[in-house]
Amino acid sequence: MTQTITIDPVTRLEGHGKITLYLDPRGEVNNAHFHVTQVRGFEKFSEGRPFYEMPALMARICGICPVSHLIASAKACESIMAVEIPHTAAQLRRMLNLAQMVQSHALSFFYLASPDLLLGMDSDPANRHLFGVAAAYPELGRAGIGLRRFGQHIIELLGDKRIHPGWVVPGGVTEPLSSVKRDEILAMLPEAYAGVHLALKSYKEITYRFEEEIAHFANFPSLFMGLINEDESVEFTDGALRLIDANGNIVADGITAHKFSELIGEAVEPYSYTKFAYYKPFGYPEGSYRGGPLARLNIAKSMGTPLADAELRQFKQLENGPVRSSFHYHYARLIDMLYGVEKIEHILNDPNILDKHIRATAGVNRLEGAGQAEAPRGTLMHNYKVDENGKITWANLVIATGQNNNAMNQGILQTARHFVRGGKMTDGILNRIEAVVRTFDPCLSCSTHAFGKMPLKIELLDSQGNFLDLAQRN
Repeated sequence: MTQTITIDPVTRLEGHGKITLYLDPRGEVNNAHFHVTQVRGFEKFSEGRPFYEMPALMARICGICPVSHLIASAKACESIMAVEIPHTAAQLRRMLNLAQMVQSHALSFFYLASPDLLLGMDSDPANRHLFGVAAAYPELGRAGIGLRRFGQHIIELLGDKRIHPGWVVPGGVTEPLSSVKRDEILAMLPEAYAGVHLALKSYKEITYRFEEEIAHFANFPSLFMGLINEDESVEFTDGALRLIDANGNIVADGITAHKFSELIGEAVEPYSYTKFAYYKPFGYPEGSYRGGPLARLNIAKSMGTPLADAELRQFKQLENGPVRSSFHYHYARLIDMLYGVEKIEHILNDPNILDKHIRATAGVNRLEGAGQAEAPRGTLMHNYKVDENGKITWANLVIATGQNNNAMNQGILQTARHFVRGGKMTDGILNRIEAVVRTFDPCLSCSTHAFGKMPLKIELLDSQGNFLDLAQRN
């Protein structure tokens, strides 16, 4: 008799998904699937729209990472226009993208993951949330809220709105930075630095408690992919992609947005509406890879800022070669944040940052364009085709979460096989299976839409679909 365990929905994620565990007759896990259960459809209903509308439309895909969609979309449009944007516009976009990264990582680390890390995987679920963290660790609770506010307020200052700003447009941005806004952001930096340093210190003090999770949370050899600069430092907005193997050997390098579709394919599985990205020369699933903070730090030789470089050196000492355990996404996320704060300070001190030349203009000069950028969770790619009037005839988006999709499924299977025994599911085991997904911080908002309560219900069924047991969390 085979059995299945269904976790629906998975809690403390951005969006809506579920997990199914398939048990053999002995009650051991022999397979697992992570389901993204609703369709996005933006590629199809953007057809017929003028290409210059695409950034504003594409930002509506997600309320968590709209800036990444704005930037990748604008870069695809600029490829169609065949223009290079002004230096100041590029710097302002970079700052906007880094601000989004900081606030999104703060949401992931403090709001979604820290209850497990600080209160414990087996702690009472009634208290295992941000308010429980704030009660037990008030300084960390304030730091998390402050870092999220820091990133969102920069987005608001630059783009006039915290969510879905229309400031990024094909050719650059719509409004220059004023000296008043620059000084306001500079004044916010000390608190942001303090918050990240506190989080790093606290994380390092508790990791010894999670040796078992580190060993079994999506800890396996894989490819890694992310953007880097020519000097091999980490990059979020420009640069080109590098793909390395589990031993750190370069598999592919200099992958521009125009080469992306030649080298990266998308597989479809019957249990999920999110596609599975893979490196075409290796085939699927052998060519599956990981992106996001862990991959960025594994690929880069440096961060390009002094404080983050010091942390990167410590990170690279975790393993001999690329860091394989996805548990360390949390550490990599904090180093990303430190880099983001440092880089924002560096950009604000650019002598040309207040320049008013911030936009290039042109019409349709190519019938196809592609753009890529790093979203908080990994690489995001937009590819458009237009007719001679500039109307979209075809669009394809490769979402960052889809590039981690196969690794998340493998991670769930590895974690469940280790912790689930004899078909028994305690709350702590359930939480660990959810927690391995949270290490990747998937942004299911890019493909799902849910509101209201996020209850958790697990049903245990036999191979005939007969009900055996129920556990429920409200």
